[in-house]
Amino acid sequence: MVNTAIIHEWLVTLAGAESVLRSIYDLFPGTIYTLFYDKDEMNDTPWEKQKIVTSFLQKIPFGKKNHRAFLPLYPLAIEQFDLREHKIIISSSYAVAKGVLNASDQLHICYCHSPMRYVWDLTFEYLEAAGLTHGMKSFLVRTIFHKIRIWDAISSNRVNEFVANSHYIAHRIWKCYNRKATVIYPPVDVDRFYIGTGREQYFVTISRLVPYKRIDILIHAFNRLKLPLMIIGDGPSMNDLKKIAGPQILFLGHQHPSKIEEYLSKARAFVFSAEEDFGIVNVEAQAAGLPVIAYGRGGALETVVENETGYFFYRQDPDALIETIQRFLKNEESFDPEKIRTNALRFPRARFEKEFKQFVDEAWKRFPYK
Repeated sequence: MVNTAIIHEWLVTLAGAESVLRSIYDLFPGTIYTLFYDKDEMNDTPWEKQKIVTSFLQKIPFGKKNHRAFLPLYPLAIEQFDLREHKIIISSSYAVAKGVLNASDQLHICYCHSPMRYVWDLTFEYLEAAGLTHGMKSFLVRTIFHKIRIWDAISSNRVNEFVANSHYIAHRIWKCYNRKATVIYPPVDVDRFYIGTGREQYFVTISRLVPYKRIDILIHAFNRLKLPLMIIGDGPSMNDLKKIAGPQILFLGHQHPSKIEEYLSKARAFVFSAEEDFGIVNVEAQAAGLPVIAYGRGGALETVVENETGYFFYRQDPDALIETIQRFLKNEESFDPEKIRTNALRFPRARFEKEFKQFVDEAWKRFPYK
């Protein structure tokens, strides 16, 4: 077996990117390099007992819990990994993992979840949320983002082959890096989910509670509709969101996978207000037979079928969402849970693993410097 290195930004929680990493590691069980590693959070993963190579950032006190605060140091840290012993490098990247240094006789394949969102797409949203639209601190942050954008574009040339998790991300890779990408949809454990025998009256969403997920839109809409909404997930915005939530909004925090499956099996519909790169949770909800009401941009357009498995709203504001929910309430009985689940079955883990292994094997066969 060819000696493989797997680069992943950080291993401090288990989410969609780590689900992709699980399949990549199963296919190509090499050494994992990451900026931060929290062993306690990696129980029951294929790599929990393997040696993980971490960056110098790992030694910073409380760095694992506040890893996003060290963004200006990411490019430097990722470039310190010595990968000379590896012939194939696979990066699972949504920030800087693709920027590792490698030689011309090493094949680097990047599975790109997204070009770095905060510096390419969310700069103004970040500055507004942090209260940094004016002043010297604002100037400093804008300067840092500018330098990271330059580094990010230059470091894209270190990748031999890009793989995108959706056509939406393939377009963004072309726009940011002027590079073509092959689309291989990420793995979804659709078999975990099931259609419940009886639906209850609540709506549900699953999300990290951070500003760009726009959970505030859901809360304002459901406050006005006076309909029950369950919010599964945790994050730094929780306290602020609770302050604007009415009594019918229930924050469930982090939940065990079995409880998530149960909540989805009994819900009325799934709502989602973020612009996602792919949106694994939208597929998981459909695997439970749930209609999805989603913001009509990004990866949702590739996973939700309008009028068949859900509805879209096209402005990120409560009024647009309310109109779409009211449309759903009028046509709720027209949705067929079995048909919705069938749509989700297009994205199984086995499909990803077959397509990604074939892609890597063929890229290695073509590679001239073995």
